[in-house]
Amino acid sequence: MTAHRTTRALLAALLLVGGGALAAPPAIAAQPARPLTDYADVLDLRGTPAAAEAGDADDNNPLGVFADRGAWHAYSLPDAGDRDAYGGFGGPLYIAQEYPWWLSRSFSRMRLTEDGRTLALDAGGTPRFTSLPGRLVQEYDLGQGLGLRLELRFATDRSALVRAEVRNNGTAARTLRADWSGSLLRPADAPMKDAPSLAATGHGVGVDFAKVRETWAYLTDGTERFEVTHKEPVDTAVDGDTYRSTAKTPVTLRPGAAHRFDWTESYTFTDAERSRETERVRAVLARPASCAASGDARWRRYVDGVTEGVPAERRRIAVKSLETLVTNWRSAAGRIEHDAITPSISYKWFTGGVWAWDTWKQAVGTARFDPGLAESQIRSMFDWQITADDKERPQDAGMIPDVVFYNDPARGGGNWNERNSKPPLAGWAVWEVYRKSGDRAFLREMYPKLAAYQAWWYRNRDHDRDGLAEYGATVDPANDSTEERRLAAAWESGMDNAPRFDAKLGTGVVANHAADGTLLGYSLDQESVDLNAYLAQDQEYLARIADALGRRTDAGHWRTRAAATHEAVRTKMFDPSDGWFHDIGLTGGAPLTDRGRGIEGAIPLWTGTATKEQARAVRDRLADPAEFATRVPFPTVARSSPYFASTKYWRGPVWLDQAYFAQAGLRRYGYGADADDLTGKLLAHASGLSGDGPIMENYDPLTGDPLNSPNFSWSAALLLPMLRGR
Repeated sequence: MTAHRTTRALLAALLLVGGGALAAPPAIAAQPARPLTDYADVLDLRGTPAAAEAGDADDNNPLGVFADRGAWHAYSLPDAGDRDAYGGFGGPLYIAQEYPWWLSRSFSRMRLTEDGRTLALDAGGTPRFTSLPGRLVQEYDLGQGLGLRLELRFATDRSALVRAEVRNNGTAARTLRADWSGSLLRPADAPMKDAPSLAATGHGVGVDFAKVRETWAYLTDGTERFEVTHKEPVDTAVDGDTYRSTAKTPVTLRPGAAHRFDWTESYTFTDAERSRETERVRAVLARPASCAASGDARWRRYVDGVTEGVPAERRRIAVKSLETLVTNWRSAAGRIEHDAITPSISYKWFTGGVWAWDTWKQAVGTARFDPGLAESQIRSMFDWQITADDKERPQDAGMIPDVVFYNDPARGGGNWNERNSKPPLAGWAVWEVYRKSGDRAFLREMYPKLAAYQAWWYRNRDHDRDGLAEYGATVDPANDSTEERRLAAAWESGMDNAPRFDAKLGTGVVANHAADGTLLGYSLDQESVDLNAYLAQDQEYLARIADALGRRTDAGHWRTRAAATHEAVRTKMFDPSDGWFHDIGLTGGAPLTDRGRGIEGAIPLWTGTATKEQARAVRDRLADPAEFATRVPFPTVARSSPYFASTKYWRGPVWLDQAYFAQAGLRRYGYGADADDLTGKLLAHASGLSGDGPIMENYDPLTGDPLNSPNFSWSAALLLPMLRGR
């Protein structure tokens, strides 16, 4: 298992030291960095869980949470007025390998007593609960000059550090005792309800987990551990599902004096992780102030990275995007062998997996603040690139699976998917990350892998060998019928239920064979415009990478390939009478205009495939309120289409990746004013973007209402370049 290099660097250091409408972007002059307090509460992270199950009826967790460094557990802030939650952080939310669960309402609630009397944390007024970039903060006025401040940060990829400062601003000395308590929230159903159990330790309390292999709900191996470790000596008593840890020594505070209590909260999956984390926690608690300062400096760099060149009125959205991506960061664990970013910690089915084209888009955004993490997440997918000696599918050598999870099928995982791949945006991602990192070794590492992925597309997905590929499906036990193969092929496009893939509109499936008769897989009976524009662009990026590596012959080869692919798309897939790019049928090769205009027809502008005349026609459609210039612009299906449905996944809602491609395509062809206008409308009207709401998977183009998964990573990632206006 390979840890992300920033995590290793942190460990080494520790061991060494111990809304309204948004206007088009103006020209940006160099400005001093704004204090991190300017970005307080860009997301609403308040709320206390009531049950162990983290999802609502739609499998979305309604509470926002904070995680960092790739940890697999996360926390919320209390609501003002929820006195039963004061003194602790909500949760934690922990990921049982692939699924999110709440461990407790607040596992480590701190209490202060004086002469046997509990001090009310709100005696001096309403507490303040604040989320800042990189930390959660609680501030309490206990009256009579006594104050308490709690700060939670993540110290490692497995441990949060909590610092509690008690300060005496009164005129008399105070002698206080501190204790911490919490209770488990048990899942309602067997066998999950018996999974967690409390145990006292010499330095706090631990939660052990029984082995549970419920494929679609709860997955543990019996080696997982959640553990609270106090810096100061404590005595712990456990009573069933409740514990209390009491500091052994009282604290006397003279007037003007303060005392800090420090503890860590760690969640590990294996015995080896637990052993490693014990040493790291010791280092963190030896120098907690240095650890906190290091984390704050890292977040300062992060914020500077995402706000550089962003107009002032858009910077809070940029930081919201940053916080979304970091909270969705998962460090290497299980079969995820490099740090990666999952689509959303808030949606049950996205929490513990890494998807291919999500990764390509997320890496482009992540590179703006942490190129090393961006490289790592690209590796997390290429770790599972199929090779020629693969025992299950050697015919798919070069393919990148659709999604990988903590568990592969051999470990009983149900979410892992090799039925299909995803659109080829990896070359773009690798090059964009390289532009930020300058890491030529990364290019050398990725170049042969990208070339193998290109070869797979043309070997396994070009049915008639005409240089235009199709989306398709692999030879897989789950692809056991024509309908299942069509479904997998639609998934491969990433636009699962788009009208252009409807069986009732004529979409079918054909088998692909090698020259010797070997079944290679299946293709749709149509060649898709977005796929082939992506492939042409990917070939251009391979040429750039080859140039950067001094491979001039290779670079020439890829440029020749790219020119031919661009030419095929522009000459075969554009309908002049319709003013739009479309998929074409394998038989006859005519544009499939009867399926309506989809946002995929704007991709040839982003990739530079279109002629100037074609781009002008596409621009007219994108700027037309009856087509794609809806209240929130760039719906996935044109409003004029008979198949338009504003709330039905890829049949109308606005996805921010496609919005990014469309507005960037307009800029590429000189339509910057249109791009600015449409982007401004999107940012102003997509619900919650300019407030403290989460960044959503998609939005209703007619109302701006949020749809589907909250705290969605690729939306956050591609908002970052959109906010700059380029």
